[in-house]
Amino acid sequence: MPAAMATQENKPPPPAAAGGRRGSPLLRRCKRDGYTHGLRPPQMEALRAMCGALIPSLPVDPEGDQQQPARGKGHDDLERFYRASAADGVIPDEVAEMVTRCVWEAMLLMRVILWMLSTRVGTLALCGRLCLCFSDNGKFFPFVCKFADMPVKRREQVLKRWSKARWLFPLKITFLIAKLLSHYSFYTMVNENSDNPSWKAIGYSVPEPDVDRPPEEAPSAWPLDAGIVETRSLNDATLLRSLTERGLAVKADVSGAHHTVQCDVVIVGSGCGGGVAAAVLAAAGHKVIVVEKGDYFTAESYTSVEGPSMERLYEKGGIFCTSNVTTIMFTGATVGGGSAINWSASIRTPEWVTKEWARDHGLPVFGTPEYARAMDAVCARLAVTGGCRQEGFQNKALRRGCEALGLRGDAVPRNSSEGHFCGSCHLGCPTGEKRGTDTTWLVDAVDRGAVILTGCKAERFILESNPGGGGDNGRSKKCVGLVAACMSDGISKKLRIEAKVSISACGALMTPPLLRNSGLKNRHIGRNLHLHPVSMAWGYFPDGTPENAELSGKCYEGGIITTMHRVTARTIIQTPALGPGCWASLIPWESGRDMKERMLRYARTAHAFALVRDRGAGHVDGEGRVRYAPSREDVEELRNGLRQALRILVAAGAAEVGTHRSDGLRLRCDGGLRDEDLEAFLKEVTVGEGPMLPGPDKWALHCSAHQMGSCRMGCSPKDGAVDGRGESWEAEGLYVCDGSVLPTAVGVNPMITIQSTAYCVSKGIAESLARDKKQ
Repeated sequence: MPAAMATQENKPPPPAAAGGRRGSPLLRRCKRDGYTHGLRPPQMEALRAMCGALIPSLPVDPEGDQQQPARGKGHDDLERFYRASAADGVIPDEVAEMVTRCVWEAMLLMRVILWMLSTRVGTLALCGRLCLCFSDNGKFFPFVCKFADMPVKRREQVLKRWSKARWLFPLKITFLIAKLLSHYSFYTMVNENSDNPSWKAIGYSVPEPDVDRPPEEAPSAWPLDAGIVETRSLNDATLLRSLTERGLAVKADVSGAHHTVQCDVVIVGSGCGGGVAAAVLAAAGHKVIVVEKGDYFTAESYTSVEGPSMERLYEKGGIFCTSNVTTIMFTGATVGGGSAINWSASIRTPEWVTKEWARDHGLPVFGTPEYARAMDAVCARLAVTGGCRQEGFQNKALRRGCEALGLRGDAVPRNSSEGHFCGSCHLGCPTGEKRGTDTTWLVDAVDRGAVILTGCKAERFILESNPGGGGDNGRSKKCVGLVAACMSDGISKKLRIEAKVSISACGALMTPPLLRNSGLKNRHIGRNLHLHPVSMAWGYFPDGTPENAELSGKCYEGGIITTMHRVTARTIIQTPALGPGCWASLIPWESGRDMKERMLRYARTAHAFALVRDRGAGHVDGEGRVRYAPSREDVEELRNGLRQALRILVAAGAAEVGTHRSDGLRLRCDGGLRDEDLEAFLKEVTVGEGPMLPGPDKWALHCSAHQMGSCRMGCSPKDGAVDGRGESWEAEGLYVCDGSVLPTAVGVNPMITIQSTAYCVSKGIAESLARDKKQ
C-alpha cells in the first residue's frame, strides 16, 4: 500500500535577486503555472468535495470554546479563518499534485476511490445510506447523490466512518492521505507575499532571524562557492568548463555516452557522513568529488517559510511515509543533508552503547580511544556548547514539569552558541549559527580543493571483477567509480566519475537502493533499519493566566531541543519543531470545527515526544519504499514514555493534554485534576500501530527523524553489509559512511555518532590510500 507520499516536483532555485546568484529566498508561488495531476474533472470534483469536508467553511461559534485562546486577534481574522475552506482556490489541485507523486499503489487507490465517488453507484457503495436523498416529510426519493452533491455535514460523517473503518483499511488509508495532504497544503500554501490567510488567527507568523553578532564574526555569505558546481543551471559545455576550472581531469568518452571525470575519491551525499569524509580525505591530499542531488542554500537563502522550505530541503518534501503506513520519516535532501535541517542536538554516543557494539557485535573500534578522540574532534569542529541562556516555550514546559515531579531534566548540548534562540533550524538556520556540515566540514573540504556537484543524482557504482579477491571473506569485485545523472535539461550525458575510492553517504534510506542498483547482493543491505520511533503528547497552556506567566512565548519560538528527560535506558523525552502545516497534518481530526478550534490553540500548545531505542527493525525495499513496524516491546516502551510525557505536561500546568491517537483522546486538567482521574486517563493511553492493520479503529502515526542500520557494520559478511572499516564485503574500494553502518539504534540524537563513525572510517581510508601509494 502507499509509501512515500511524495512532494512537489523538484525545480531549480528561484531566480536570483539583484546582486547574487542564489540571493533570492526559498519561496513558493501561490499558484502553479499548470497542474499535471491528470485527474479528470469528475474526480477533481470528488477530491474538492473531500477537501471541503475535512476543512469546511463554518460560521464563528458565538459562544466559543472556553479552552480557546483569548480572541484578541481581531474579529476579521477569526471570521476569515472560519469561513475559509480547503475546497476553495488551488488547494485541491495541490493535493492532487502531491498524490500523483505517491508510489503507484497510493496513487491507484486514490484514483479508484475518487472515480467511485464521482458516480452514484460508487458513492452508494462507499458511503452507504448517507448518500440517499429524502423529502421534507421523510418520504424517500429513489435516487442517490454523488459524493460532491452530498451536504457537507454528511460528507464529514462519511470521513469519520472511514477513519474508524475496522476492516476496510483502504478507506482508512484514503482518509489519511486526504487529511494529511489537505491540511498540510491549507496551512503551508503562501501567496506572493509569503503569507497565509490563516496564520494571524492561529497566532503564527514567520519567525524573523535575530542575528546579534559583531560583523567580523558573521559567516561568509557563500562559504562553498569555490567548490560548488550547480549542475541544474548548466549545459554540457559549461559543465565541463566548470569541472576543469576546479582542477578536475575531464576526458572524452569514445562511446559518447558519458562525460568522464577523474578524481581520487567520489562521495555520494553531503550530510553528516559525507561531509566529514570529504574534509578528512581532502585534508590528506586527495582530490574529492561530492555528489549531491539536492541544492545549495545558505543562511541568507533560508526564509523559515514552512511549505517552500520543506519542499526543497527534505526528502519528498517532508511527507515520506513507510509503505505499511506506520511512520512518517524526515530526512534531509540538500547540501549538508540532515545536518542542515536537524534540531541541533549534539549528544555523544552513550558509553553503554559503544561497549555493546564493541562486545556484542565484534566491532572493537567503538571501544577504543580512537573513537573517543573522534567524538572530541567532531564536537570541537561543530563548536558544541553545553548550555542555553534562554529556553523556548516548549522546553520551559518540559523542564517545569520535570521539576514539579522531581524528575531530572538534562541540558542538551547543541552545535550552536548558548545564546542561539532559533526555532527555525529545521527549515535551515536563518542566522547561520547552527553548524551543519555545510558550514564546517564541507568548507574545510572545499578549502582543500574538493568539488561539490549539486543537482546530481547517483545511479550506480561501477563494479569490475577483482582478480585479487575471492575466498570466503574476499571481495570478488572492485569499485572503480560512479555513474551519476545531472538533473538539468541542458546536460545530455551522464557523468562517469572514475575514482580510487568510492563512498556511499546518502543516508540509511538511500544507500541501500544505490548499492542494490550497483549489483551488490549482501543480505544485510536494506535490512536492520532502525528509526527511533516517536509518539507525541501535547498540552495546551492558555495565554495570560497567572500560573502560566513563567511559560511565555509560542511553540515555534526558541531552541528546538534544549532539555531532555530520560525515562529508561531505552526511552527519552524531548520536544519537536512543528510548523502549522506539519502540526495540522499530525494531530487528530474529529470534525471540521474541532480541527479549527484545535488550530486556534496552535501557538500555545506544547508538544513533548517519547523516543525509543528500537529493537524491532524494518526494511528498505527500494528508493522511497520502506517497511517498518515497531516490535511489541518497542510499543510498550513508547506507551510508557508517552504516559510519562503526559504526566510532565500536566505537572507543568497544562489546561488540557492529549495524544495524536485518531480518536482524539484528551483530558481536561484545569479545575483541580485528581490523581486518580489522571491515572485512569493514562491507563487508556495506547500507542497506535498504524491504519494499515485491519481491526483497530484507534490508531496513530509515528514519526522518525533518525534512520540507522540498513547497511550495518559486521565482523563477517554473515553479520553485516560492511566490515568494521566501513568497506563493502563484496567490492574492494567501496565504502559506506553514513548512519546506515551503525550496528543498532543509538537511543539518542545520532548526529555526533554518525560524524564520529565517519571520522574513523575516513581516517582509515586515508591510511589505506597512503599505504597503496607507497607500494
